[in-house]
Amino acid sequence: MIVKPSVTDLLKIIDNRYMLIIATAKRARQIAAGSTPLTKVEADSPVTLAANEIAEGKVKIVC
Repeated sequence: MIVKPSVTDLLKIIDNRYMLIIATAKRARQIAAGSTPLTKVEADSPVTLAANEIAEGKVKIVC
């Protein structure tokens, strides 16, 4: 199974691995709770949707 976007690709956007995981998890919880996904990607997993939103630049990460 190939995961898209890859962690390597996402680390080009958020250069801190810890912040990337926190941001992805936080957004995935929002999606699982009923928030509308901001991406057109069809996926069942909230984590996949959150990762795609980050890759597409549709989620702002505030440090």
